[in-house]
Amino acid sequence: MRVRTWVCAVMLTAGAGADVVVLDDGGELHGDVIKQDERSLWIDVGPTVVKIDNNDVKDVRVERAEEVASVPTGSIFHVVDQAPELSIRQQAARVKPSVVLVKTPSGTGSGVIVHEDGYVVTNAHVIQGEKDLRLVTWRPTEDGTLARRTIPDIQIVAVNNHLDLALLKLPAEDGTSWPWVPLEAWESIEVGQPVFAIGNPLGLEQTTSQGVVSTTQRSFDGLSYIQTDAAINPGNSGGPLFNVGGEVIGITNMGILSGEALGFAIPTRYVKDFLRNREAFAYDPSNPNTGHNYHAPPHRVQPGQAPMLEKTP
Repeated sequence: MRVRTWVCAVMLTAGAGADVVVLDDGGELHGDVIKQDERSLWIDVGPTVVKIDNNDVKDVRVERAEEVASVPTGSIFHVVDQAPELSIRQQAARVKPSVVLVKTPSGTGSGVIVHEDGYVVTNAHVIQGEKDLRLVTWRPTEDGTLARRTIPDIQIVAVNNHLDLALLKLPAEDGTSWPWVPLEAWESIEVGQPVFAIGNPLGLEQTTSQGVVSTTQRSFDGLSYIQTDAAINPGNSGGPLFNVGGEVIGITNMGILSGEALGFAIPTRYVKDFLRNREAFAYDPSNPNTGHNYHAPPHRVQPGQAPMLEKTP
């Protein structure tokens, strides 16, 4: 199957042309990229097929229109058709501008921009009980670097404590679009497939860790999670877990600190459902229960057992 290149947050509109492989030394190869795995890339340049080590590749792009498939009107996330599988180094460079640092008076976490209007997904526990939120963003500049900026007064749109998801909103800026990344189009996660996480563990900004999917069905509290051996530490919470196609396959939300390489992420099927039904979880600052954990239900009384009394606060 032919590999096509998708560029984060940009829909290519150039005319027909060849795929372009940009090398670290500044050289370029023009042709048809026919395959790329974790180690090498093969490009048909006409008279021959050239094999290139991924360590020598700076970027891969295409000079023609790229299909971007959006979900139905009114949704605030995207999916893409046939996302190319590139090296983790290349994909990380592409998707980093979509990952943000979430700052609250009580701590920090991570988040990911899923729509060009500035919608950000993070964990509910990252913003639990907080209203004064700030997001740190890294936007690409003309010289290829990322410009760090702190944006105050972030809007809380929706919170679902059961799923541990929250939706935030960046302000619109002069008609420009925020750099977004797509959610996985089809749930095709497999045990052993390579993945990588980007976040801000312990406040260490824009950190990338990689690993594999350990299992796709780890059950906690009635929900199933993706388990990965990619490093997930405090501060990674709310950040994205990517596949090598640059798609978000989960939102990292917890790890077992007493063990090693035991991290977990909320699958995108839950994320999509939360975003589609965000009005049901709309945040209301005048409601003291909105965005906060509810009290546990009363204990069930067994036949012949005296009811347990709980003190009211």
